[in-house]
Amino acid sequence: MNPIFKHGPSPQHRLVLVLFCSALLIFFDHKMASFESLRGYLQSMVSPLQYLANTPKLALTWVSTNVTTRQQLTAENQQFRLNELEFHEQAMQLDIIKQENERLRSLLASPLRSELKKMVAEILSVDSDPYTHQIVINRGARDDVHEGQPVLDALGIVGQILHVGQTTSRVILITDISHAVPVRVKRNGLRLLASGSGQIDRLNHNFVSQSADIKIGDILVTSGLGGKYPEGYPVSTISFVSNNESREFSRVYSTPIAQIDRLRYLLLLSDKEPVSIFAPKAKPLTETQDKSLIKPQVQSQIKFKVTN
Repeated sequence: MNPIFKHGPSPQHRLVLVLFCSALLIFFDHKMASFESLRGYLQSMVSPLQYLANTPKLALTWVSTNVTTRQQLTAENQQFRLNELEFHEQAMQLDIIKQENERLRSLLASPLRSELKKMVAEILSVDSDPYTHQIVINRGARDDVHEGQPVLDALGIVGQILHVGQTTSRVILITDISHAVPVRVKRNGLRLLASGSGQIDRLNHNFVSQSADIKIGDILVTSGLGGKYPEGYPVSTISFVSNNESREFSRVYSTPIAQIDRLRYLLLLSDKEPVSIFAPKAKPLTETQDKSLIKPQVQSQIKFKVTN
């Protein structure tokens, strides 16, 4: 007996069609970046669910921070006062060093470093995929967050912004296998490349020559190359060095300084427009600036006349 209604395509044909469409979408997304705007819209659509899923954790955190004893609050307050005194003293020293650095740069005809804008963000969720190390934060396009923006915690570099939504953003961590950071050894300035290993407690350093001056315990900081990360921020500490003469390069591993598995609050950095005191189209000097530049020349002329 023949069926009244015809059947659709067989399961095998449907599978082949789905695989073909998936491969086509992957090609257009990877090679032509055709879905960047769509990904941003989807990120914005999912953000309310992420906020909703994060609500129980926020409630428990609020309860744990508010239900404390008077003795604990007194001890913490005393410790904060001591830390505040130390921070004020360090701030005064940094201000003096900053002024001295600017004077030396002006004497050496070197452009002044631009100030960095800073923004605090909080983690909403952590990617559950074991093959990627990514997190979602509560800052997005409305907060002027942009792709490639460096992210760090209280200790060192954490990663950079990967995708930006309207109210949330996705951060790729330095331990992700597809991420790499140009670094240098703080002790001697040796340049290396810190690549993610897929493990939260290890970074790989490939193509390190056998004669490289690198030791266990050396601190690696950002080199500033590539323009993604500002120079001088701590990244990791060398934890393993293997000098095997039978191999062309040494095996070097390091441990991230940032607490990758304990992140909660993060700091986003953003560069302002670079300022140079020797720009070809400089703004006219004010009266006080003009006097400050002329005064040393007048003093030198007076000294010259007195000596003569």
